[in-house]
Order: sequence, then C-alpha cells, then structure tokens
Amino acid sequence: MPESSEYAVGGAGRAGAATAMDTVAGLMRDISDVGADARRGGYSRPVFSSAESELRSWFTEQAERRGLDVHTDGNGIIWAWWDTATGTRRDAVVTGSHLDSVPGGGEYDGPLGVASALVAVDLLKTRGFRPRRPLAIAVFPEEEGSRFGVACLGSRLLTGALDPNKARNLKDADGNTYADVAAKNGQDPRLIGADHKNLGRLGVFVELHVEQGRGLADLGQPVAIGSSILGHGRWKLSVHGQGNHAGTTLMKDRRDPMIAAAKIMIGIRDTAAKYRDARATVGRLQPVPGGTNVIASRVDMWIDVRHPRDEVTAALVESIHLNAQVMAAEENCTVTFGVESLSPTVHFDAGLRDQLQAMLPKSPVLDTGAGHDAGVLASHIPTAMLFVRNPTGISHSPEELVEDADAEAGAAALADALAGLLGAARALGSELQAPPMMA
Repeated sequence: MPESSEYAVGGAGRAGAATAMDTVAGLMRDISDVGADARRGGYSRPVFSSAESELRSWFTEQAERRGLDVHTDGNGIIWAWWDTATGTRRDAVVTGSHLDSVPGGGEYDGPLGVASALVAVDLLKTRGFRPRRPLAIAVFPEEEGSRFGVACLGSRLLTGALDPNKARNLKDADGNTYADVAAKNGQDPRLIGADHKNLGRLGVFVELHVEQGRGLADLGQPVAIGSSILGHGRWKLSVHGQGNHAGTTLMKDRRDPMIAAAKIMIGIRDTAAKYRDARATVGRLQPVPGGTNVIASRVDMWIDVRHPRDEVTAALVESIHLNAQVMAAEENCTVTFGVESLSPTVHFDAGLRDQLQAMLPKSPVLDTGAGHDAGVLASHIPTAMLFVRNPTGISHSPEELVEDADAEAGAAALADALAGLLGAARALGSELQAPPMMA
C-alpha cells in the first residue's frame, strides 16, 4: 500500500476552493465543529437535524468542486457521479458512507468514509486516471437509526427491504413522523421506496469505515478488508405496571415497572454471557411518564442483540423474552415485546474480497460486529468494506479516534481499490496499470 505521505497536500476550508488533492484529515477538520455536543461530548447529528443538513450541503459543495454530478434521490440518498466519456451510468463502482451519528457519537463514524471517498477521487485524478466504468459516491441518510429507530434506513428503502408506508409512519422521540419531518426538509415522502432505476446502475459497492474495535490496533496495520457483518437486531421491550404517587403508595402496594426493568436488564447481561460471542445491550431506557416523584406506569427499553450465527441470535432473544416475563411477574407487572429491525449475518462477496486482497496485499481480513449500508446492499450487488485503524478500539463514543496518517493510508487504499475495479483509460504520462474490469 502506498505511503500516505505521498498524498499529503493539504485541506481546504468550507469557504475555499478545493485543492487538486485534499487530505482526509483536512476535510475532517473542516467539519469538526458541526454537531459538536456540549452536553454529551462527541457529536450528535441525527437525520434531518441542522447538523446533518449542514454536512450534506458541505458534501454537495465538495463533490461539485471536483466536477462530480450531484443529485439527491427520493430516499434522500445523495449521489455524486464521475462519468465515463460515454456518460452511461451502468455497472457503476460505488463508494461512500453516511453523515448522521448516534447521540454523542465519535467524529469518524460515517464522515471518515465520505471524506476518504472525496480524497480518493483527488488521488485518481492526480494520477491522470480516466475510469472505464462510472464511479459514484453515495451518502446514505439515517444509517445509525438514532432518530427513527431503523438502522440503514436509506439503503433499506433503496433496495425495497423496508416498506415505504412503514417508513413514512416511523416516529421520533417527539412523536414526529418520518413523512412529516422529511417534508419539512424538502423531501417528498411520496417518493420514498424501492428505487430499481438507481439500484440497477450499481455494479459493486466498497464502503470505507473506521474500525469499531481493536482488530487493526492489535495487528499493527492501518487498513483491513471486511469479511462479514455479525447478525444483529433491535427489539423493544415494555414493562407495564401501575402508575402512582411516590409519597402515598406503600412499598408493599406497588406494581413498579422500573424495578422489574432493572431486574430484566441484569438478566439480559447474564443471559448473553452464557452464549459465546454474543452481545446484548440495553442502550436506551424510557420511563413513562418520567417524573421524579411518580411511580412509572410503563418502562420502555430498547435491546440490541448480535451474534455471528443467526440461530443463536434467535435463541438468545427468545431467552431474554421468557426471562423478562418471569421477572416482570415477580413485581406484578406484564411485558410486551417486539422486533424493530433485524439483519441476518452478512458475508461480503468472496470474489470482490479476493480482488481487494490482490490490490491491497498487506491488509488483513476482519469481520465486524457493527451494521453498515454495505450489509444491506450485499443481497443485491457485490459489496466489500475497508476498515481504518482505531487505536482506542472505542466507537459510538467521543473516544473514537483515527490518526491522521492512518486516515490518509485509508484513502490511498480506497483509491487503489477503486482504480482496480474501475479499469483505466490511461492518461498521458500515467503509469497506472489496472487489472481487467470486474464482470
């Protein structure tokens, strides 16, 4: 893999013209103030927020400065096209990621892949590269699912994996529907849904992402190739009790769902610990009505469960549900339980993975426990992922980190991968030798 120092030219500010070749670090610094969360730390950039909208405008401006043709489709996905001489958009090589974040998330989760895609275009153009296949950078909305509860919402709509009527009626924490919020942000909610035209243009998808773990840090390598995504899902569990006054209700007379919820959360941890390689997390807890001097009438919790084998995930979820019913009954409470999203284990296309290994021979192959748009697209087109080292191993947190040199190495690896997949119409003086175009 080329040394990143060969490509360190310097970044451009939001108001300045793009240089012949920016750096990933420079582009990331350019947006480092957008969505900074003073209360939680890190960044909060939910879909349709002012922060996410500003980042979308930033990307559009950066892409247009590179001569890319930019448009937003009915699902809110931004496409930036580098066309071939014929202008035919078919069998395209696509890269990109997302710009939204979890509440108080890290700086690199999503935007690193977008900034790296822009720099990869710079690198290819600096090499005098002329693609034989069209290249597109895609920016997917609501990848995290932090506002409307469904991860990879944009790519699920694109591929038809999510019913558009269900998507339109999804609600955020304030009770706003996806349709209403989309309309207020200039998107026509009637247009969301399976997009066979755009999907039919895509040949392969390669997503670069910060590694959300310590695999590369332990191996001492800056970039890895993805092999698979662990199966995972999100479930909502509600404990129903009796709302009452905190001062007048004796302890023996209570049907307190908060106590039952506390037992259930401990039980989830203990149940998951019995399954090797399982992960189960209660990431959000919401008492209703939520007053300090009120015994809650209901407690809602959202559970994330993951395992490499889908049948183990199903068994673990069933155990969680059964145990929750027992623990709730001990407090004279009841439970309702339902799935919000479910993604089976995804194995990335073996042929595409092998091609990337040939182009990036120093890069190890790793799986991931985190979901990505590449996993949704994998059932329709060959997909692959590149991971960039995170020395802390921490993600979805302000402690997430990518060193500048690793960021540039990631963009260089992405450029090499795209060059090999795109094929080359050699420009005068270019020494790039591309392998045959992928069928």
